[in-house]
Amino acid sequence: MTTTPTITPYRSTLEATGRDGFAQLLRAEWTKFRTVRRWVLGMVAAVLVTVLISLLGAAGNHVSNNGEPVPKAPDGTVVTDSFGFVHRTLTGNGSITARVRSLTGSGSDGALSWAKAGIMIKAGTKQGAGYVALMVTPGHGVRLQYDFTHDLAGPSAKVSTGSPRWLRLTRAGSAYTGYESADGTHWTEVGTVRPAAIPAAAQAGVFVTTPMREKVTRAFGSTSVVAGGASATGVLDHVDLTGDKGQWAIDRVGHGDLNQPDKPAGSVSGDTFTVNGTGDIAPDVSAPDVVGKTLGGVLLGLLVVIAVATLFITAEYRRDMMRTTLAASPRRGRVVAAKAVVIGAVTFLAGLVATCVSYPLALHSLRKNGFAPYAAHAQMAFTNGTVMRVVIGSALLLALAAVLALALGVVLRSSAGAITLVAVLVVLPQILSYVLPLTAGHWLLRLTPAAAFAIQQGTSPDAYPQVAHACLPEGGCYPLSPWSGLGVLGVYAAVALALAVWRLNRRDA
Repeated sequence: MTTTPTITPYRSTLEATGRDGFAQLLRAEWTKFRTVRRWVLGMVAAVLVTVLISLLGAAGNHVSNNGEPVPKAPDGTVVTDSFGFVHRTLTGNGSITARVRSLTGSGSDGALSWAKAGIMIKAGTKQGAGYVALMVTPGHGVRLQYDFTHDLAGPSAKVSTGSPRWLRLTRAGSAYTGYESADGTHWTEVGTVRPAAIPAAAQAGVFVTTPMREKVTRAFGSTSVVAGGASATGVLDHVDLTGDKGQWAIDRVGHGDLNQPDKPAGSVSGDTFTVNGTGDIAPDVSAPDVVGKTLGGVLLGLLVVIAVATLFITAEYRRDMMRTTLAASPRRGRVVAAKAVVIGAVTFLAGLVATCVSYPLALHSLRKNGFAPYAAHAQMAFTNGTVMRVVIGSALLLALAAVLALALGVVLRSSAGAITLVAVLVVLPQILSYVLPLTAGHWLLRLTPAAAFAIQQGTSPDAYPQVAHACLPEGGCYPLSPWSGLGVLGVYAAVALALAVWRLNRRDA
């Protein structure tokens, strides 16, 4: 009987020396990277793929507004501005008071949750004009809102025939203060706001509106979003406007009731006002995300980066060079860290070049394809906070994915295995989120490294909590905020690095 000798895997036993400095390791790993032509060419290819696909994606995106103007807030935000308005001119300082007696309307399953009835001082009846409004809502109590994007919560009071609500809005210079009361005698301050310039001669009155209902049906491979008409009617009385005592004008700002286009905006009988409203006064969260659409090539550029980062470590195993590396630097944790820093830094710089080149070129193409109304110059500049976050954050996404690929290359020691696993973790969930039922897709984008793509969305899903909307991944909306999503990928990369150090300490090569 022949006994097979046991072969102990090679493990370097050299102790660390003074030459094993981290700066020296970084120099050595950087030298390795830059002297291997295919790795350098791989990073160049990642830049070119990212730029080319971003440009092709932008060229293929078109939008048409059918010649209608796109309403914008004073700060340039695209908004929806549609409601029934009974108003009169308020010149200078003054106040408007009204009692909301009832707020009813069509729609079920929470459709009227954000219906609004209250009082408003607005720069004019043109869509997008600045305003301050104090209102009651069936599902969110009393709110003080202004200039579309700002919202202050008041008491959680509801309105009914037996429990009306009094509202008062005063103007003193540039300060607007809202008050609410249950009896019209004892008042509680809701808040004071200072909106963008509203002229001395403003329109003040009562208004009613309710957002469109969105019903999302998501099945495997298909998504259906149906916007159903909803309308509300508010009855307000005891309306008192200080200053001008002219005639009340009844207008419908924006579009009318889509289900009943001939329905009047309202009526006035003595001091009782009946106002009908449909639409909303809020940011248009359904507007296209222009910033996010400029960097569609990052997804494919990511695949090239993953391959280069994996080969940066697995090539040493394949060529049996890891023994030499560890003989020169026996501190295995430092070796992994040095490789991670080099590949992360190189990828970040390459990614930053790619995103900085892609963004302005793709933006120019999108503007030519009808997106100009949604791309105000001030909001699209590189110095804009959102643009900087998307451009720099996308480069960070690539860098973290490269570090994850490197770490899994150490753990698996297989180029094909590591590349496949990283693609499955980072890219596949992003694709599946487009076809899976919405709830399942959202969970994938919370729990997998694909959550990092949230860094590319122009707005966070919770940026405007006063607006209910369907968050669809294919529309550029993610369940996590941008930096939280990127943080998920960072956690995966950190855990993978820890596993890589553990694996290397157990067996060098």
